[in-house]
Amino acid sequence: MADACFGHPRLAAIYDHLHPDRGDLDAYVATAEAFGACRVLDIGCGTGEFALLLARRGLDVVGVDPARASIDVARSKPGSERVRWICGDATDLPPLRVDLATMTANVAQEIADPQAWRGTLRGAYAALRPGGRLVFETRNPAARAWEGWNRDASFRVTEIPGVGAVESWVEVTEVSESLVSFRWTYVFAADGETLISDSTLRFRERDEAEAELIAQGFTVEDVRDAPDRPGKEFVFVARRP
Repeated sequence: MADACFGHPRLAAIYDHLHPDRGDLDAYVATAEAFGACRVLDIGCGTGEFALLLARRGLDVVGVDPARASIDVARSKPGSERVRWICGDATDLPPLRVDLATMTANVAQEIADPQAWRGTLRGAYAALRPGGRLVFETRNPAARAWEGWNRDASFRVTEIPGVGAVESWVEVTEVSESLVSFRWTYVFAADGETLISDSTLRFRERDEAEAELIAQGFTVEDVRDAPDRPGKEFVFVARRP
């Protein structure tokens, strides 16, 4: 089930306004260009920002996400007809032969259940053509990013056209081994409604992620730094032989 920040219609509608800086996607666009990808599968496409970036460059893109509300937002954007949108996950895909599969931002960590993660990797493998690549990022646990997830550091008020002011902040609710749970709170000034979105991320060690990729048949070609967050992210490049 999708977290409320992606699956609740009122929250999905304001997601892009609350996260306007998507400079992290530049590296993925550059990766697609470097690999000469023509067909791309965007796993966990959310509101469609990355899928639409690629589609505007003439690529054939499939975006898949389990959050119906986010898919609806993606479909409402200019150029959305260029993308094939699927409400589901990587285990719900039709036959594909893409050159590149991606999981941008926190998508890989959102798939916290080990069985679901293995299913996602198998689905990505099946969707790739031989020689195609899977690229995704995950936070380096050693950086302990969650230590900065608190109300004082995250509180902000965002003015959204047609919606009004929205207060938002995040707080960690539990840390248990590699799992970090946290809660986003959103308060709409227009009517006082308060919405809550609970999430859990899995912080995988590099060797754990590599072993899981290899177990599903991938060859790990590279593990890189995220160019805009050096030392804080692992970016995995895995190839289907």
